[in-house]
Amino acid sequence: MKFETALIPGRLIQRYKRFLADVELEDGTIITAHCANPGSMLGLKDPGSRVWLSRSDNPKRKLAYSWELLELDDAMIGINTSHPNRIAEEAILGGRIEELVGYETLRREVKYGKNSRIDLLLQDAARPDCYVEVKNVHLLREPGLAEFPDSVTKRGAKHLDELSDMVRAGHRAIMLYLVTRTDADRFALAADIDPAYFEAFGKARACGVEAIVYICDISQEDMVLARALPFA
Repeated sequence: MKFETALIPGRLIQRYKRFLADVELEDGTIITAHCANPGSMLGLKDPGSRVWLSRSDNPKRKLAYSWELLELDDAMIGINTSHPNRIAEEAILGGRIEELVGYETLRREVKYGKNSRIDLLLQDAARPDCYVEVKNVHLLREPGLAEFPDSVTKRGAKHLDELSDMVRAGHRAIMLYLVTRTDADRFALAADIDPAYFEAFGKARACGVEAIVYICDISQEDMVLARALPFA
């Protein structure tokens, strides 16, 4: 996934009201950017951090800037949680996710279950439908270990339950954890942050829901799927 315009560097002043961030640009201008991230962003919102923004020329937008990346030590971290689905879609269509090759069609945001939408639905006449739920991962509390979730997610537990229902109905269901930071080498669930999600995950796995983890390469130009990571 390539960024549509050149990203603009700045320094974070504060992230607040979940979806807003004040940033000082290199020329000293202070702007308010949209922060498309509903999570806690634990460890990713320290004032003074180097950030990268995109700017839209759409006059209908209330905020022209969007917070895209965070630069932390030697790592690049994706902040905008609207991107992982697109990254996953491009990777599947390009045959870069071994577990998901060979399907004829890919559809996005398809209604299923109890008033939900699956991120990606893969279909092929020769095999069962494959329901793919994509989760953005950017929490890292110890070196190399990416974790999910970074806050309590009742919605995430609901998705696990509904994926289990798809398996019971004869379909295939996948949890794709997409690590959008470059300094991780393994993955685990943050059971201490959300014990209910951890329990729901265990039940879903026992039911037959599959779980795979991939990490991204990230730069100021693009974000692309890189390689698989192991569960710790």
